[in-house]
Amino acid sequence: MTILAQLPHHPARTEEGALAALVMAIGGPAFATQALTALNAPLQAASWSVYRVWRDRTPELCLSASHGVADTTRACFDAYCDGLYRRDCSFDLARKAPVPGGATVLQMRAVDAPTPEHRERIYRRHGILERLSVVSAEDDGALLAVNLYHHAHQGDFSGRECEQFVRIAPLVLAGVRRHLALVGPQAPVPAECTGRAALQAACADLTTRELDVCERLLRGWSHDGVAADLGLSVATVKTYRTRAFRRLGLHFRSELFARFGTARSAAGHH
Repeated sequence: MTILAQLPHHPARTEEGALAALVMAIGGPAFATQALTALNAPLQAASWSVYRVWRDRTPELCLSASHGVADTTRACFDAYCDGLYRRDCSFDLARKAPVPGGATVLQMRAVDAPTPEHRERIYRRHGILERLSVVSAEDDGALLAVNLYHHAHQGDFSGRECEQFVRIAPLVLAGVRRHLALVGPQAPVPAECTGRAALQAACADLTTRELDVCERLLRGWSHDGVAADLGLSVATVKTYRTRAFRRLGLHFRSELFARFGTARSAAGHH
């Protein structure tokens, strides 16, 4: 584990359009997917998770999403909670060298995972290569960790990506905190509340492939990611999207999130 930077309490200035998109998503039902999509402009992260960790309690997952890959973030967190967190020393540098009111940016590669079991069950099993985190102490003794992941097909985070993350990390952290203050952490979504079920309820004429495509778009996947997962060409994916949007009376992906993102998260806010 390497400290990339220790940040003051006040956010650094940035012109990153990604931050504007993240701010616009705050408080919305699709914040996790929309924020990750926005962050893909400077960082190209395939997944992210936000969780709280304590020294003596089970961690709490606040939100997570994936972009362009199968979403295994909850499976990773379930493995983490299954005892791995007790031996996780990857945040110790943030605990030992805290910045009052500020945050620490950390970088960890899969090969540097705290234990072989941690490396195998979370990183290797799910094709994760590297993690960038911005970590800050909470009033109740927890650490709030915002984690962005590169998967094996992406290679390591580049030096430029690390520099950009250091610049935007304070505002990303502030945006996540604001969102959690408004809606609280997400919870697992029951099957009956999934976007697919809401899509089917809205339009019974949607075909299986149209549902497949829209469901993955709601998870924040790119057209390339949807195509790879379904074994289709990007052009075919866009054709199914266009047909589905026409049936649903939609024009833009933002309208899909606004209308059906609520179905995925309505049961998860408390």
